[in-house]
Amino acid sequence: MRLARAMAVSLACAFAFTSAPFAQVGKGLLDGNTASEKELMGVPHLTDAIVKGIVGKRPFKSQTEFNAFLTSQGLKPEQLKEVYGKTFVHLNLNTATREEILMIPGLGNRMVREFLEYRPYKAMAQFRREMGKYVDDTEVARMVQYVFVPINLNTATDEDILTIPGLGPRMLREFKEYRPYKSMEQFRREIGKYVDEKEVARLERYVTIE
Repeated sequence: MRLARAMAVSLACAFAFTSAPFAQVGKGLLDGNTASEKELMGVPHLTDAIVKGIVGKRPFKSQTEFNAFLTSQGLKPEQLKEVYGKTFVHLNLNTATREEILMIPGLGNRMVREFLEYRPYKAMAQFRREMGKYVDDTEVARMVQYVFVPINLNTATDEDILTIPGLGPRMLREFKEYRPYKSMEQFRREIGKYVDEKEVARLERYVTIE
């Protein structure tokens, strides 16, 4: 009886895990575009001047831009690895360059090939499944922190939309209010009623229209 009960609990947990929706935007790291000054001050090698520079130049349109700024501040490759272990600008799994993917600490050319092989990604669950062929669950979870799959503006669930860094219930309502979206220009126009152009550009990175 005890064994049967234990097996039932295990199966229930497994079902809950496999049936739960996966976020479209990875969580775990500080987002370089939304982290507070206090949070960024806790990142290795980021001085007060560098942190103020980050905040002043945001939003960074890509990890390449973020990397270029930090390099311009004199940070060396080994220091950048430590920085990127704490904060990063998410990579679009479908458009990130080979060079950007290699900025993920601990990633080599072999895994870059695997990232690219399975494009286009439709959901984070697909990325987890495919990368799970090559590395264990712990490493997959670590890589997920650095990436996102664009969210379909017309069909995304509330849970998916809320994975966008810095997006709360108010903007969730605005995202949904203007469905169906016919073009990205429509998205910019409608969301631009509530936030400035820089914030619209930051949010736009995470969405698509299909």
